[in-house]
Amino acid sequence: MWYLCVFYHRLLDYRKPEVESLAHLFGAFEDEQNGDVPSQLQWKLPIHHHPDSPFHFVNLPSEQVARSIANRSILVKGLYELWGEGGSYEELKDSVLSYPDERKLPYLEAGSTFKITVDSFGKVMSLDEQKELIQGLAYIPFKGQVKLKNPDHNFWLIEIDNYGRNNGLPPIVQRRIFFGREVGGADRKLIPTYQLKSRTYLGPTAMDAEMAFLMANQALATSGKLIYDPFVGTGSILVGAAHFGALTMGADIDIRVVRDGRGPNCNVWSNFEQYGLPMPVGLLRADNNRPPWRSGLKEIFDAIICDPPYGVRAGGRKSGGRKLLKGAVEPYVVPDDKRTDHIPSTAPYSLVECVHDLLDLAAKMLAMRGRLVFFYPVLRDDDCAETHFPEHPCFKLISSSEQILSSRYSRVLLTMVKVGAYTKEIAEAARLKHLEFRENHVKWLQDGNLHSAVFSPIDAQLPEAGDSKFIKDPKPKYRGKYV
Repeated sequence: MWYLCVFYHRLLDYRKPEVESLAHLFGAFEDEQNGDVPSQLQWKLPIHHHPDSPFHFVNLPSEQVARSIANRSILVKGLYELWGEGGSYEELKDSVLSYPDERKLPYLEAGSTFKITVDSFGKVMSLDEQKELIQGLAYIPFKGQVKLKNPDHNFWLIEIDNYGRNNGLPPIVQRRIFFGREVGGADRKLIPTYQLKSRTYLGPTAMDAEMAFLMANQALATSGKLIYDPFVGTGSILVGAAHFGALTMGADIDIRVVRDGRGPNCNVWSNFEQYGLPMPVGLLRADNNRPPWRSGLKEIFDAIICDPPYGVRAGGRKSGGRKLLKGAVEPYVVPDDKRTDHIPSTAPYSLVECVHDLLDLAAKMLAMRGRLVFFYPVLRDDDCAETHFPEHPCFKLISSSEQILSSRYSRVLLTMVKVGAYTKEIAEAARLKHLEFRENHVKWLQDGNLHSAVFSPIDAQLPEAGDSKFIKDPKPKYRGKYV
């Protein structure tokens, strides 16, 4: 059945992939069991709508699946059974009256309670205007009682104005009005509850709550699944997974972060305690370059979600130290009496090597059909027309969602699903792919100078006085993925 899906107007590239993942989690693709890549939902746009419009139609197998998706999603404002639409209120009336009575009457019966909400996009309506529009729906035979708080049925009247192209929103060239019954909607209290400014323990790379929940949804986090973060830091990503009931486990190369924090009441564990979440199964001091797992141990995680260190806010580190890696000093054993306070020496860890090790770890440790979800940086450079993402023979890339952070830099959330078993032949093929990727990718990635590329001065690009190209337009243009 087709439903009207209304998104929040932010993180535009993340919206459909999140719904696709949740549809997979809640059984929308039960007929597909052995395919390499999960099936995709059917989508279509309302008439004359821009692809970035927050309004889409999506085909879902049942109302229960639609409700589950809407109630769990972060970016879906609501899913609605559409009773009618039109370019005017006269067209809307005709459309609603022609909708089958057997679909409408069960929700209009006496003894039930209902509420009508008026919403708009691209315009603001006064309370008097909203009241007048609600009174104009008198042709719908509501027999129940109005109840503004927790009614049995929520109905929405949504108007989109034909505001053209110059108000900073996706252009819509024709007015459209929708009326429908709410099937499910997002929990608006979730993000404020978990916002970082109230978090007990924070670090410079803590993932904001909204993005952590999106990553957990992409990873299909749910009760009974074990999810691992090899760059756990202060645990912000795992907090999102634990909220949805998943078992969590993390590792970090800095023992001070995972063991000590800022004291007994301000550490990774206290972040989980703050929200009443299950504690992680374990937190390890471990190096992604030298994983601690015994040989032969495979396929124990259902998902791996992480934000690898790519050198903008924090650079990657691996065990060894410069002198040890160069062979200037011999390997040494830390005496027993000094191990408690010992901080192992580390060396720089390039993003190319880090991502290769991450893919290798995921190929070994993820269960079949398990998901790898991680961020990958992209320089928005005219000289780099094509973005090359890392590959591995064990994985299929199912979505890549870009978030533009500045005119020169963005990050892409990659979601991969494991479709092949890890073997020696696969490991060799992965090594060759890594070498090809390393050679063909842009130079900044190998050199590890992403930070300087992002934050370097751009005085040479400043406009000259009187340059008409840089005169500010008083009417804001639509900014697309910057939203």
